[in-house]
Amino acid sequence: MANDVWQDLPPIRDDYQLAIVDGAYLTNAVKPKQFLHINEAECIICEGCVDICPWKCIHFLSLDAISEGVNVDHPDENAENGGFFIVDEDVCTRCQLCIDRCPTGVISLGKFSGSVSDTLTEFESTPWEHDTGERDFKNGYMYGIRW
Repeated sequence: MANDVWQDLPPIRDDYQLAIVDGAYLTNAVKPKQFLHINEAECIICEGCVDICPWKCIHFLSLDAISEGVNVDHPDENAENGGFFIVDEDVCTRCQLCIDRCPTGVISLGKFSGSVSDTLTEFESTPWEHDTGERDFKNGYMYGIRW
């Protein structure tokens, strides 16, 4: 029969209790926010991640969307640059469907740890130990641009 559908809904809980929670518990319970990274140097631009995203938070944009750059060369000066990816981190639920869909495995999920201001003092005193300033074929000076 075509209308034979399960109509029962799960029970709605109403036994919640409000309680004061110790701040140390929250500090240990809250995990750092994860972020999505697309290594565009090895991406084949199949846009499978864009298609499979249920929240439509991954976008592949034309270089025309960049009006200007600060302290970098404009990416349309290199003919290999066809566009760039934007991930709306506020909408992304970290479902990882894009990671599973990617045929080249260039999408990864990482975590922010600590704050940038906490690590700034390390970079100020010895910046050469953290970043030599040299870039290889995988890393450009601007995130999201194929170099």
